[in-house]
Amino acid sequence: MLGDLRRTAHENSPSPMTDHHDSPHRGDPNPQDVPSRVRMRVVAVSVLMAFMLYLDRVCLGEIIKSDSFLGDFQGATKEEIGEVLGAFFFAYALFQVPSGWASDRFGGRAMLTFYILAWSALTGLSGMANTLSGLLMARLAFGVVQAGAYPTSSGVIRCWFHFRNRAMASSFVSIGGRMGGTLAPFLTTLLIYQLSSWRYVMYLYCIVGFVAALAYWIVVRDRPQEHPRVNSGELDLIGQSTSSEQRTNARDILPMLWAIIKSRSLWLNAIAQFCLVFGWAFLITWLPTFLKEEKGVEAFLGSLMVTGVLAIAIPGQLIGGWLGNQAVRTLGHRWGRIAPLSATCFFAGLAYVGCSSFDSVWPIVACCAMVSLMTDIGNPTVWAFMQDVGGRNTSAVFGWGNMWGNFGAAASAIAVPRLMTMGESIPEGFGSGQSLVFLTCAGMYMLAGLAILGTDATRPIREPSNSLENA
Repeated sequence: MLGDLRRTAHENSPSPMTDHHDSPHRGDPNPQDVPSRVRMRVVAVSVLMAFMLYLDRVCLGEIIKSDSFLGDFQGATKEEIGEVLGAFFFAYALFQVPSGWASDRFGGRAMLTFYILAWSALTGLSGMANTLSGLLMARLAFGVVQAGAYPTSSGVIRCWFHFRNRAMASSFVSIGGRMGGTLAPFLTTLLIYQLSSWRYVMYLYCIVGFVAALAYWIVVRDRPQEHPRVNSGELDLIGQSTSSEQRTNARDILPMLWAIIKSRSLWLNAIAQFCLVFGWAFLITWLPTFLKEEKGVEAFLGSLMVTGVLAIAIPGQLIGGWLGNQAVRTLGHRWGRIAPLSATCFFAGLAYVGCSSFDSVWPIVACCAMVSLMTDIGNPTVWAFMQDVGGRNTSAVFGWGNMWGNFGAAASAIAVPRLMTMGESIPEGFGSGQSLVFLTCAGMYMLAGLAILGTDATRPIREPSNSLENA
């Protein structure tokens, strides 16, 4: 599949996009004419990073249900444990922009290596916690350092891929995260059983994270021109140059923030991310409880249903990457970014309307799976849009959008139980709490699709620092 990136770049770039089969210099023995493939290694270690990002993030949700954890924290209430779980999202949302700016300032390679090392160390420290307050503090710090992961990775992908190929490259990184999140419950449960303690699982994840950080440092450079194994053929495939761009500095913080604040496209995108994540977050927060308490599904079967709902979306990332690239080629830069994301939001909204129309559990699960699939098909376009408009501030801009998405997730977690309670007062025949939740999520997706129509990926928030920025 990684080869598709190389082939797509060959088809799309205005520069000579050549591989060893189709080189216009056929017969020329110069090895520089055969493109190197370092960018594929960059994608590979980015996928590993994203896998560990979500594995370490999601594992605690499974750990808190284990006998070994409950034995260590006897007497802890659900509310207290919920505060520990919620601490991550609070810190994660607030530090999106600052951590993204730090990567723009000091370079993606150094900062993301630091972020991986830091969150892996905090995973290990979490395993050492003897009190819930200590675990709470570790999770707050964990959210702070994980906040920079996706914004930084987005900035790195921007530098290593032509804008027509960024959606596909981004889809691979997103797949890594989805796989980590999907497999985390199964892997964590299995390891707790094998190692007999949740603490040893956290220590193991810490060690694997250190290995991932080392791999990222070895493979990645901030710009392709800085990598000793990148040749001129690969630079042609990338089709852009960021070598003359100046890194942001401390004096650039306020101008950067002002550029973000006055961007209509970014505000519309923020609304869209808040709304679509509001709808999507139901799948990972309240769907398991809904299946158990409202539909009477046995716990193990319910967990398999939720895993299936999330797993079906993994190929959606690849579909979305391909679709994003094709849309730009067919519809042009602006509408090629709008069409895939807006359309998938509308389809996801219709799927939630379907959920409200059924009472049987399997049709509801099928509709939720469609929501999950549509969301992930649109996800690579979100990444590509941020890379297009962000320029040398891509990491900070990505953090801005991701911040609003996480606020949407928090709002969803708070709103769903309240909507269910409101539904109890609805007169019989006019709906229920269940339908109220599904229709609210549907409306949020529809609003996201409408907001996306007003965005413009062809207008960066600041003028590029060199003429090749949008070549």
